[in-house]
Formats: sequence, structure tokens, C-alpha cells
Amino acid sequence: MIKYYPLDIGIAFKANNSDLVNFHWETNRIWADFRLPGYEGSVIRVTFDNQCIVRIIDEMPLSTESDPADWEGLIPDHFAYLVEGAAFMQMQSITWKEITGARHYQFCTGWACLDVISAAEPTFEVLSSALTPAAE
Repeated sequence: MIKYYPLDIGIAFKANNSDLVNFHWETNRIWADFRLPGYEGSVIRVTFDNQCIVRIIDEMPLSTESDPADWEGLIPDHFAYLVEGAAFMQMQSITWKEITGARHYQFCTGWACLDVISAAEPTFEVLSSALTPAAE
């Protein structure tokens, strides 16, 4: 069973209409920007300030990685999750996971999805010159 625990990131948007638009890797730090649909010119930045194991994958292979009958807690159009029991976490070094206390996070869009394994918790920041909903 794969358990998904939705994270509250402080802003609501349709994750299926989002996409990963920027990814940056430094020693012991990563950040990724995802387009905020409905907020023209804005992104949600996800940051981890610690060692990370990362996977960027298209939504389609991610959705075929396991049997959907084994999924618990997914919410349609939700973006950020803490994940337990997924294959990506299981195939990592047991020693590294035990030493660091790392956990698995997943950020889902309609295109690129980001998996992050880290002992750090993610932080979220909206980057925009003016955060106003775009005209539909």
C-alpha cells in the first residue's frame, strides 16, 4: 500500500494544469519552481535545505509505476504529498535512509512530477510581482 499524505502549501491551484518550469541543485540544497495556473507570471517555489535524492518524471510513467488499487490518500488535482511505501523510496540505500531520517515527498503536475527524498521538510514560497488571479 502506498500512502499519500496531502501537504498544505498555503495556496490553492489546479495541479494538473501546472508544470515544473525550473530546477536548481546546490550542495545540500535544491529548489524547484512550478507554474501557478490562474496566477499569470507566478510560480510556487519548493525548497529543501539538506541532502536530497531527486527524480523528475513525466506524469504518465509515474501513474503506471504501481497498481492504483494500492494508492491511498490521493486527492484529484492536489500538488504536494508526503509519501510512504512507494518504490522510489524503497530502492534507496537503507543505511542512508536510517542515518538521515529521510522522508519521501512528491509534487504532482499534469506534466513533470518531482520526487524528493530528504531529511529536510520542504518550504513553499510564491514568487510573483503581483499575486492576483489571471483573467479566465
